[in-house]
Amino acid sequence: MRRPLVAGNWKMNGSKESIKALLDGIKAGMGDVKEAEVAVCVPAIYIAEVESQLTGSPIMWGAQNLSNEASGAFTGEISAAMINDFNCAYVAVGHSERRTLFGEDDAMVAKKFAAARASGLKPIFCIGETLEEREQGITNDVVARQIDAVVELEGIEALADSVVAYEPVWAIGTGKTASPEQAQEVHAFIRQRIAEKSADVAEKVQILYGGSMNAGNAAELLSMADIDGGLIGGASLKAEDFLTICRAAG
Repeated sequence: MRRPLVAGNWKMNGSKESIKALLDGIKAGMGDVKEAEVAVCVPAIYIAEVESQLTGSPIMWGAQNLSNEASGAFTGEISAAMINDFNCAYVAVGHSERRTLFGEDDAMVAKKFAAARASGLKPIFCIGETLEEREQGITNDVVARQIDAVVELEGIEALADSVVAYEPVWAIGTGKTASPEQAQEVHAFIRQRIAEKSADVAEKVQILYGGSMNAGNAAELLSMADIDGGLIGGASLKAEDFLTICRAAG
């Protein structure tokens, strides 16, 4: 049985003051979260702050990005080992904003995925289609290509040590959300694609939905058979909204 996971992605938001208030609020409400795993992926500059606040709590933490390089002359980059130094459990790789705004292609995402695993971090491997690709009817082709890039580099068993997050790009930060049926259809395809190479990995891997899940729509989305949790953007910045989603996942 797959345990649900709700992971907050704060993106480029937060301050020392706001983060303390947010985490205090989430920690205070965790007693009502019975089944779901809970994590937050935070801006790199605040990872130490978050580690200090969450150590000893049931909430895990992670980074939003990493370099595919282990070390060296890469000014401004952050390695997996550096992230690991602060006891992070997760790191997001391949988020659509990294792909579209910063030009990370499938090959680069696969290298970052590999770098994360080599350091003992669990990648939250983000995949999904743009509005244009959905309208062209090639959603399955796009997510298959993105999955295959990682599998070709790391092997299918690598996905057993990761989390997959399906995020339709057209539904991120737009207020639009895939219907539960639309989301389930793609989640089922992702699981089937993985099952073609390993039924065992497909059964075990958590597949999260990451397209504007919020307190109002979480329960319906999370009721779908192949949706194992959420990668939460804006709603993860409000303690009560985030907790509502965590309770729905449990």
